[in-house]
Amino acid sequence: MVAVINTGSSVRSIFNYNENKIEVGKAELIGEGNYPVAASELRKDLRLKLLLQQLELNTNVTRGSVHISLNFDSNESNISKEKLMEIAHSYMDKIGFGSQPYLVYQHHDAGHPHIHIVTVKVKSDGKRIDMQNIGRNQSETARKEIENAFNLVPAQSRQNEKILNIKPVKNSVVEYGTTETKKAITAVLNAVIPNYKYTTVGELNAVLNLYNVTAVQGNKDSRMFLQKGLAYQILNNKKQPVGIPLKASSFYMKPTLAYLEIKFAANKTDRNPHLKRLKNAVDLTFMQNRINSVSDLDRILIQDGIKTAERRNEQGILYGLAYIDHKTKCVFNGSALGKPYSASGIEERCGIKSFITGSAATLISEDNILNNKPSQSSFICAGELQKIIDSVLQPEFSIDFVPSQLKRKKKRKKGKGHSDY
Repeated sequence: MVAVINTGSSVRSIFNYNENKIEVGKAELIGEGNYPVAASELRKDLRLKLLLQQLELNTNVTRGSVHISLNFDSNESNISKEKLMEIAHSYMDKIGFGSQPYLVYQHHDAGHPHIHIVTVKVKSDGKRIDMQNIGRNQSETARKEIENAFNLVPAQSRQNEKILNIKPVKNSVVEYGTTETKKAITAVLNAVIPNYKYTTVGELNAVLNLYNVTAVQGNKDSRMFLQKGLAYQILNNKKQPVGIPLKASSFYMKPTLAYLEIKFAANKTDRNPHLKRLKNAVDLTFMQNRINSVSDLDRILIQDGIKTAERRNEQGILYGLAYIDHKTKCVFNGSALGKPYSASGIEERCGIKSFITGSAATLISEDNILNNKPSQSSFICAGELQKIIDSVLQPEFSIDFVPSQLKRKKKRKKGKGHSDY
């Protein structure tokens, strides 16, 4: 079993995300916790009202919504709804949410069985539940205990790797004209905006574009851009905008630029622990494989749940590259990782562009390397390879520490007419 916990500022958005899945036949409400009556007997607005009322008990909590998914191995598709509810109750109790109101949804839109739990972190007495390191501590302990108690496939098992290698679901890609535009865009925004970690509109678009949706700011000299407006629009299969852009403020979640900028700041810190994994994945791919193009890199990285997103001009020239890690839900622009991971840096490592040394630029020649011809570029490749090895092997953080006992003390100069005392 794999547990994923996300928090957010809008319980309404994650509630609607799950309820919308029910409306299109991709999910069902299978139970609840600490509701006065069975949630299925309540109207949709009343199910949400209980969660909102509990949040109002502490208005100082800005990120009060909690969205949990419990994912099971694909071979466990025959788990009954009764057993799924037992697992949900046990998990919520073990992580300290046993007394909270929560709703449990079973989703049917992925290759593995999974449930989603919607709750809040404000208790009935108005106190906030501390979620610091809850994933590493309480959730991890709960996961192991539940796997043993319910005889589930352990998360460490290689059988469970396909659950972790989360990829976009093809059926959720928006196709213009097949569904109502606003409803289709809303479904994508609900799935992406609260769950992925991005720090710019460009990085957000790297994910949205996978589902044929884009965020539009307008030209830099346009009124829309200058007033920090934002709209969302559908893309066709050629990634070209089609249909009418819809203002961000018209969506229930209100994913305006002002709203996103708050998330940008929080995401920048939250994604830092996952930066090293991504850089190592790229470096190891180059070390272990013959990579001649960005598409070669993408083909191998996707096996580890990492998708590349290219940005090319009308002439087909690559000018931007982003990485979407579906495992950690982090998005990084290549340049944010460093020159070797940017669009130009990757093309250099593929042998497509030239390395610059001093005042001369030499194109890496594949023939020279294969025939062991001693060219300047072959020495550069060796140097680059060593940098890659060093990057992979070095720790995330290094501190140059010298014990105070070994530091030389500077002798104070005696001035004329002065003594040391």
